[in-house]
Amino acid sequence: MSENKTQPTDASVEDFLDAATPARRREDGQALTAILREVTGEEPVMWGASIVGYGTYRYVSPANPRTRGDWMKTGFSPRRSQLSFYGLKDLPEGAALLPRLGSFTEGAGCVHVKKIDDIDLDVLRRLIEIAWSRDDDPVPAARSHAQG
Repeated sequence: MSENKTQPTDASVEDFLDAATPARRREDGQALTAILREVTGEEPVMWGASIVGYGTYRYVSPANPRTRGDWMKTGFSPRRSQLSFYGLKDLPEGAALLPRLGSFTEGAGCVHVKKIDDIDLDVLRRLIEIAWSRDDDPVPAARSHAQG
């Protein structure tokens, strides 16, 4: 069975955010941490070296059900050129609300924003709530070969 390479770590979220550059990323990262703490009620955890994550759920890849693992329900990374959000568009309700967020671009599993001033923070909070509501993916039932 294949597991996700990006895993939770014991690294300090505060130290990571304090080291973010440029200064704008550091400020946005600290503001986002406050918003995500408020909405989720959870403390952040570093996932890998550069993602601040909240909560976990068990996923099963729709393409290959043997690929499964744990992933954050939602999170972000204050990258040098943009903020990357995780989990905001994974559920149908979030994908439908996403166009109301403001100025953003999309990656395969991410939503990218230049700065938080470019987005509607009330819509962001709702997207986080939706992502936070995610349950574990259902495990596909084993194929039965009924004899008859």
